[in-house]
Formats: sequence, C-alpha cells, structure tokens
Amino acid sequence: MSPTGGLRSLPLMTSDAANTRWAAARSERGRSFGAVAADYAAWRPGYPSELVAFLAGGEHGHTVRRRILDLGAGTGQLSESLLAAGHDVVAADPSADMLAQLTARLPGVPTLVARAEDLPLPDDDVDAVVAAQAAHWFDPVAAAREFRRVLRPGGAVGFVWHMRKDSAPWAAALDQLLAADARDQQGDRPEGNQAVVDAFAAQLDAEVTIRTVRWVHRVPPEAVVGRVASSSRIALLDDAGRDAYLGQVRELLATHADTRGRDELDVSYLTSAYRLTPR
Repeated sequence: MSPTGGLRSLPLMTSDAANTRWAAARSERGRSFGAVAADYAAWRPGYPSELVAFLAGGEHGHTVRRRILDLGAGTGQLSESLLAAGHDVVAADPSADMLAQLTARLPGVPTLVARAEDLPLPDDDVDAVVAAQAAHWFDPVAAAREFRRVLRPGGAVGFVWHMRKDSAPWAAALDQLLAADARDQQGDRPEGNQAVVDAFAAQLDAEVTIRTVRWVHRVPPEAVVGRVASSSRIALLDDAGRDAYLGQVRELLATHADTRGRDELDVSYLTSAYRLTPR
C-alpha cells in the first residue's frame, strides 16, 4: 500500500435528500447483500490506517480508546481495523448473513441486526457512528435523528468510500464493462457520495472535514472478479445471470494484453473519509 493523503475543511452545503440520486430500489438492494456475504468477506479491501484513525476521531499513531458503532458493518472490514486500533466496536447491519461472516472473523465484537433509521441502542451510548461503503443506503432524515440520539456529547459521524482510480487500459476496459449497470452505485461516484454527506450535514447541522488517500491494492485476478461478485447488482441476479456476468469479467482479465497470464494485478483506489461533527 502506498498512500498519500490530504486534509481540508468543507463548507456546509444544504442538500435535499431527493438530490442524492439514490436508486428508488435502494432498500431492496441494501437488503440483498446477504446473498453475496461470502464474496464480500473474501474480496472487499480494507481501509488505510490513517483513515481509520481519522474516522474514530483521532490521528494516526495517537489513539484514544472510543466506543464506536460501525453501521452497515457488513462482514467487518472496517470493524476489524477499528478493533485493531484499540477501540470498542459494536457492529450493526440489516443482514444477518453479513453479520454471521463478521462474527466468524471477529468473534468478540457484539452485533445488532439493525437499520440506520432504527438503532437498538440507548441514548448517549457511543462516541462515534461510522459507516464504510454504506451511507448511501441510509435515509438522512431518520438516520440523522438516530445518530444524534445515540451519540455522546462531542461525538461525531464518519463516512468512508473507496473509488477505483486507475488509468491502466485493463481497468478502463473493466469500467466500460461495468458501467451500464453501475449508474446508481454511489461508491463509484464522488459527486453522489458528496451529495449524501451534504444531506447528512444539513440534518445534523454538522461541520464536515474530509481526508483522502490514494493507495494500491495488489491482488490476484480472482479478487477483481470477487469484488464485482460482492456487489448488490450481482446479488439480485439469478444463478445463470450471475455466472454470465462474472464470466464476462473473467474473460476480460484472461484475454486483455495487460492482464493475460498475470498472477497479480495492481488495483488503484482513492479512498475518501468524511467526519461530520454536529454543532
């Protein structure tokens, strides 16, 4: 991993939830991840350590132990990093299947089958609410109300998204292959993620700070296929459709001049983390 990062403050931008371009079927897609839980656990990348510290409300190398709710925790990629950094973590997700993968990975982390809009936690219970690759599934009005309730005084909300940022010809070919069905994948669209942050900032009356890190994930070709397989678009396909879709990805990697015969591929990411501090 070779990250370079930067920190800047963002002005508060008011945004109506209708302008976030979330898909009308986002609730269905959000619930669908249980069908691809094993692929999600196996192939989704983790998060740079400096961003983990930033989301938790500290700086890399200067950890203050906090109680953190990892919301939309999935199979535990961010929970694992928060736990390793010394924090107390509670993991929540609407999918029991996803949380089963998390428990197998992190047996000591308590889990809750729960949505952002209805959190089974007491008032003033956590120091931070964080969500990785998940905030675009939340209703900002109802979820922000719950965030305010469960946060302790001085607490913060943190969102983070990966975006593949690669100019290599094989990556461009993969983007073209996926583009037709990626129109509502907010984690692939920085303007969509910013709209989500703006909507929550307005609801929370929050100051927003952002940190970004560019880094490279070196993986076997099957990890590229697995990353596609873990998406909600795949989860909604039947077996034949899923096999056909992933077959196209495998064919591209097997035949493209830049990837043919290679055991490892470099996947470049720009990972952006947002910390929202309610006033």
